[in-house]
Amino acid sequence: MLKAILRILIFISITAAIATGAAYLLESDGLVRIAFDGREVELSILTAALLFMLSIVAVFLVFKLLGLLVAIFKFANGEDTALWRYFNRNRERRGFEALADSMVALAAGEGRLAIANAAKAEKKLNRPELTNLVNAQAAELAGDSARAVTYYKNLLKDERTRFVGVQGLMKQKLAEGDTKLALALAEKAFAIKPRHAPTSDTLFKLQAAEGQWSGAKETISAKRRSGDLPSDVATRRQAVLALADAKALLDEGDIDKGRDAALEAHKLAPPLTHAAVLTAEFYNLQSRPRLASNAIKKAWAQAPHPDLAGAFAELKPDETPAQRVRRFKTLFSQNSDHPETRMVQAELALSDEDFPAARRAIRELNEKDPTVRSMTIMAAIERGEGASDDVVRGWLSKALEAPKGNQWVCDNCGIVHGDWAAICTNCEAFDTIDWRRPETVAAPTTSTPTLGFTAGVLASAADDAASETQVEKETEVASETSEKP
Repeated sequence: MLKAILRILIFISITAAIATGAAYLLESDGLVRIAFDGREVELSILTAALLFMLSIVAVFLVFKLLGLLVAIFKFANGEDTALWRYFNRNRERRGFEALADSMVALAAGEGRLAIANAAKAEKKLNRPELTNLVNAQAAELAGDSARAVTYYKNLLKDERTRFVGVQGLMKQKLAEGDTKLALALAEKAFAIKPRHAPTSDTLFKLQAAEGQWSGAKETISAKRRSGDLPSDVATRRQAVLALADAKALLDEGDIDKGRDAALEAHKLAPPLTHAAVLTAEFYNLQSRPRLASNAIKKAWAQAPHPDLAGAFAELKPDETPAQRVRRFKTLFSQNSDHPETRMVQAELALSDEDFPAARRAIRELNEKDPTVRSMTIMAAIERGEGASDDVVRGWLSKALEAPKGNQWVCDNCGIVHGDWAAICTNCEAFDTIDWRRPETVAAPTTSTPTLGFTAGVLASAADDAASETQVEKETEVASETSEKP
């Protein structure tokens, strides 16, 4: 409103100035003498003013003519929009102003204003590569997804803007929850710009979520080649993907491909527990016990785990408890003071009914870092040595308040999983599930990880604890009831 009033005032002022000047010239009797090349010409002031104005117009027309000739020359040399720009300079200027206003509105988060200015720019400019993009982003900001999809599809028509169009459609499908179509669009965007990190990250996440492990491995390889991922990180991710692929192939019954994927995972990352277990199983089926044993030992040396001990035991399922104790000494030569080593030693001694050895193995662990499993093992030792039920129940009562010990925990969201997986089922993060102690203390259950040799003893002891706890609760309830009036 103020701009319009100011323009009117300026126009009135200029008109008044021109009228005043014209009246002065008409009333003036003076002459203007022009001398040029020995000649003199006398003109009235009004005539001189008119000639001056005509000369200005002539110069302007000459420049306009030169501009037209330049535009014709450019058009003749293949610049299709040269003539259009020449005849629509003012229109184009207003269009760019509207485009700039739309971009400012986008930056300010004003979606509706951005759409209005983008529509003006679209009418005045013949630059769809600019206006389509701004219109799409403005519609996206305003929450008009249908309009945004229309403009993103328009961007697909131009080679220069095709990547942006595919990316925009991919984001729309992700927002709608259509992950399969989003995955297809991510693959197209990746094919156009394989070095674009956000696109490759999105593609990898979608491939992993859909269980396309082979495709995800190719994406990681491309990120590694482009320098987007450090070599060690890429190797770890490829190992996890190979392991996930192996588990999926084995579930489908494809033994040969599953074996190859498991061997690849173990080769890339020996500490991966499940990769080592699967590798050992395959080697054992091929009657190659030494290779199977070495696979488990490599993993144990870096990250001891109950599943590794179980797989090591399965290499010779028919051996006696005493033979098993001797054979496991080669495994325990690495990480001999690790808590898992101590607990497996105690379980092996229990299976051999060597209760003093079991006590020696577990005593220090229960003093320094007790867990449900270590205390349950201690209860089994007491029972094996003939201790009273009160002693056994005392250990189990302590176990009720002890930390549960290591479990499969997501490092990203802290959720505990029953088994390892490449992707967290809660937060969908990749390769975040680690064998460690959760931050919260959980009540013990009868499913404490064991080798199976003491499963009967530990389960019986845990059942006793549950029964004792139930009796105590019933007694407390009965007492409270009897005290009420």
